[in-house]
Amino acid sequence: MNIIIKKHFLLYKGYKFKCSIGKSGTKKNKNEGDNATPQGIFSLGKFYYRADRIKKVSTNLSYKKIKKNMGWCNDPRNIKYNKEVNRKKIKNSEKLFRKDYKYDAFIVINYNSKPVIRNKGSAIFLHLTKNYKPTAGCIAIKQNDFFKLAKIINNKTRIKI
Repeated sequence: MNIIIKKHFLLYKGYKFKCSIGKSGTKKNKNEGDNATPQGIFSLGKFYYRADRIKKVSTNLSYKKIKKNMGWCNDPRNIKYNKEVNRKKIKNSEKLFRKDYKYDAFIVINYNSKPVIRNKGSAIFLHLTKNYKPTAGCIAIKQNDFFKLAKIINNKTRIKI
């Protein structure tokens, strides 16, 4: 069963959660920095979380603690483009250990991952929001909704945007 993103709602197994998407809406031909959420059907990657802020993880996805130097490369010229990186080694990357709450927990959306194509977009996540402001291309939902969803999805779940 797929998670469906329709307008500003995330639909899955009878749940309907309000969500925010990219500032530029959705696009079939996404490019790095265009603030669009990619259209298509994608698998889900790892569940990342801040162990200092999230005490208990309940998910069927594989998961990983976010450490202080973790990032996600958003530099299309770098060989590590659209992959988790060490920010000490690769400065041009999305910081995962943030001061705000948005990445206290997130799930990687496997967009532009196999193969990675330069300039097609990077760091597309399902992450947290409090205010539903448009994102830079990710999908964001409230924390309570995020954790309800995380409990019932698994590595076979797909997301249709």
